[in-house]
Amino acid sequence: MSVVNPARIKHYGNSKLRRNKTDKADAQLIAEYCIREKPALWTPPPASFKELQALVRHLEDLQGLKQQEANRLQSDVHSAFVLDSLTAVCDHLDDQIKKTKKAIQDHVDRYSELKRMQDLLITIPGIGKLTASKLLGEIRNVVDFQSARQLAAYAGLTPRNFLSGTSVHKKSRLSKTGNTNLRKALYMPAIVAMKYNPIIRAFCVRLSQNGLLPMEVVGAAIRKLLHLIFGVLKTGRPFDPNYLNLV
Repeated sequence: MSVVNPARIKHYGNSKLRRNKTDKADAQLIAEYCIREKPALWTPPPASFKELQALVRHLEDLQGLKQQEANRLQSDVHSAFVLDSLTAVCDHLDDQIKKTKKAIQDHVDRYSELKRMQDLLITIPGIGKLTASKLLGEIRNVVDFQSARQLAAYAGLTPRNFLSGTSVHKKSRLSKTGNTNLRKALYMPAIVAMKYNPIIRAFCVRLSQNGLLPMEVVGAAIRKLLHLIFGVLKTGRPFDPNYLNLV
């Protein structure tokens, strides 16, 4: 069995000038795509990683709900009942967030492989235990990736170039065609790493001196951090700022 991004089959159908949308036509298109492209067989991730992903995504949902209710609480609400209700909801969400964070760490502690990988990740300046758990939940099994670039592509962090002939040469941008949750989990750690991680700090200073805009530097820092993450997980060695071959 293979698992394929539906967008790939959709665009394949568009390239064939597909006009009809029926169950039979869909089945024929999928079969034709598989015969032509021969997608790789899918290996399901270990159950421990799947459960971790469910936990970290539930935490993201709870934190999103808490932010929404907190925003309503700060809005121009004068009804005492509504204020009390919103406060109660926020308190309940805070309790659930606290319990979910504990459940995440308990789950990691329960599996020696997850704990080993978390311990490796927190040696990287900018990454704490919760962030490490989020990353492991989204990356899942790092052995599925053959290179740091492949992992970066999975996260949508590879550059998207706009070149055509000699007249069209737009600035490269992050493709953002990939795992949104993984990119989101990397953003704040990358901001911290730009200040406290010696490799990323020096990297960002060099990019700034070369004229890159601030947000372009941030994007490059996120990708660099993911390369470091791949390095420590793939080699099984803690972060070493002097071991440049790690990245």
